[in-house]
Amino acid sequence: MPRIVTYNVHRCVGNDRRLSVSRIADVLAKLEPDIVALQELDVGRARTGGVDQAHKIAERLDMACHFHAALKVEEEQYGDAILTCYPQRLVQAGPLPGYAPIRALEPRGALWADIEVEGVSVQVINTHLGLVPREQQIQAACLCGPAWLSHPHCQGPTILLGDFNATVRSVVGRTLLKSLRSARALAKTKTLTATFPSPLPVLKIDHLFVSPQIAVTDIFVPFTPLTRLASDHLPLVMDFEVTGQVDFISRTAA
Repeated sequence: MPRIVTYNVHRCVGNDRRLSVSRIADVLAKLEPDIVALQELDVGRARTGGVDQAHKIAERLDMACHFHAALKVEEEQYGDAILTCYPQRLVQAGPLPGYAPIRALEPRGALWADIEVEGVSVQVINTHLGLVPREQQIQAACLCGPAWLSHPHCQGPTILLGDFNATVRSVVGRTLLKSLRSARALAKTKTLTATFPSPLPVLKIDHLFVSPQIAVTDIFVPFTPLTRLASDHLPLVMDFEVTGQVDFISRTAA
C-alpha cells in the first residue's frame, strides 16, 4: 500500500538547535514512505554548511528528487521538494502570489509532480503557504485556480499537501475543500494528528487534501523522541489506495 509523508523539516535544525540532515533522513527512513513532500529545505546556504539538503535526504532514501527554490539569494536557495521511489516527472514548479501591502513577506511557492503509483498517474502538489491570513487566502485561491488544481493536466487522482500555516476550518481550508477533500476527515481510524509544535503538538497546520480517486486507509503522526527533536513540526503520514471513483466533485466547483 502506498505511503506519502509531508514534513516541514525546519532546514534540518532540531529543537535542540543542532543541524542534522541525517536525523531528518532517519525520521523518514523509519516511516518507509514511497512519496515525501518536504518544506523549509536549505540548498547551498552558508547558515547550514552549504549542503544540498534535498538531495542528501533523497540519496539516503534512494529516491528521485525535485526541488523548488521559493527564495534565492545569489547561489543560496531555500524551498520545498518532492521525493519518490516511483517513476515520476516534474510538471511544474513556481511561485505563489504574495500580499502586496506587505512587501517584506517571505516568498512562497509550489511544485507539482506526476507520479506513477502502481500503474496510475497521481498528481502530487507540495506547497508551503505564508504566515499572514490574507496572504494565505490569496495563495490558496491561486492553488485552486488554472495554474494548479484547475489546470487541464491536473486530472484524476490528486494529492495536495504541505505546510499551510492554517487549520482546515480557516478560510484557507474552506477554499481548498471546494476542490479537494481533507484526508483527516476520510481516515477510518481517528488518531491525534496535530503536527505543531513538535514537542507538544496542538495545531493541525500541515495537511493532505485528496481527490475522490484517493482512498485514505490511514493517517497518523509519529510522536516519538526522535520526531519531537528533529524539527519543530512532526511529519504527517498517509497510507492510501488509488481507486476508480471519479464522480464526487467538479474540480472547477465554485
